[in-house]
Amino acid sequence: MIIRSISEVLKGRVLVSIGPTETVRVACDRLNEANVGALPVLDGDRLVGIISERDVIRRAIGRRRPTAETRVEEIMTREPTTVDLSVSLSDAMRLMIKGKFRHLPVIDEGRVVAMLSMRDIPTEYRLMVERYEEYLTSAPPREPVAAQ
Repeated sequence: MIIRSISEVLKGRVLVSIGPTETVRVACDRLNEANVGALPVLDGDRLVGIISERDVIRRAIGRRRPTAETRVEEIMTREPTTVDLSVSLSDAMRLMIKGKFRHLPVIDEGRVVAMLSMRDIPTEYRLMVERYEEYLTSAPPREPVAAQ
């Protein structure tokens, strides 16, 4: 059975988030404890950014910034792309592939309810969509069929 909706994939998932003034060290601990690759950064209920493992490596560790002193808001990705809970899984996946990111905050009625990760999407589904897109982009144009 192919999973078609974001809500099916994320069913029962608890949202793990972080505040913008928390330290990068706290964010790393939370990422590790939750076994996730990214966290939405929330100021109250408002999404203000996203912090991923890649952000930590490139913007903190790679620049020799002390994680115990650097605040999340200093290295987070601001204004991240989001997806509505009602969007199809294939559309969400296409958005992630096109944007070249692996994590996507999921919004329902204006609030972040979950994070969708590329690894949440079943492998078979990813491969099927990728192969179909390759087929569409590599197929030669069809000759018009003459009306009879």
